[in-house]
Amino acid sequence: QVHLVESGGGLVQVGGSLTLTCTISGRTDVPYAMGWFRQAPGQEREFVAALNWNGAATDYAYSVKGRFTISRDNAKNTMSLQMNSLKPEDTAVYFCGLSHTAWGSSLRSTYEYAYWGQGTQVTVSS
Repeated sequence: QVHLVESGGGLVQVGGSLTLTCTISGRTDVPYAMGWFRQAPGQEREFVAALNWNGAATDYAYSVKGRFTISRDNAKNTMSLQMNSLKPEDTAVYFCGLSHTAWGSSLRSTYEYAYWGQGTQVTVSS
């Protein structure tokens, strides 16, 4: 069983930065891709970023490209999301997911993820 735990969320002012971390435990199949999604109140969970098993391939939603950076450290079983130049519209609960898919554009869909964390709240105040 795979267990994911997000951390690092909080309250930040517009233009500020936060780093989210996803810690992975349990048995996993390598190689596997991982991703970050977010969900604002009353909205569907939306794709933020994804990366393949070694971080060499990454994909970002247009709304965060150039501001967010996804990375992973397989030795530490962690994945991170560095968020800069935060905007009020970035406010949401952020979730990390683990997929059995190695890589592909399908990782923009929640259906490609077999495991999810419980989420961490990010609030950007203006």
